[in-house]
Amino acid sequence: MPTIAHFIYIPGIMLVGIAIGFVVGARAARNEIARASKTRKR
Repeated sequence: MPTIAHFIYIPGIMLVGIAIGFVVGARAARNEIARASKTRKR
């Protein structure tokens, strides 16, 4: 039977993973937009 720590630890780790993925994905999207706009200016 899972302890109460599992109900705190597992969702906490999932939220940390979602936050890290959001930050990395947003950075990649910003870099792609900057690259595309630089290519369009040429």
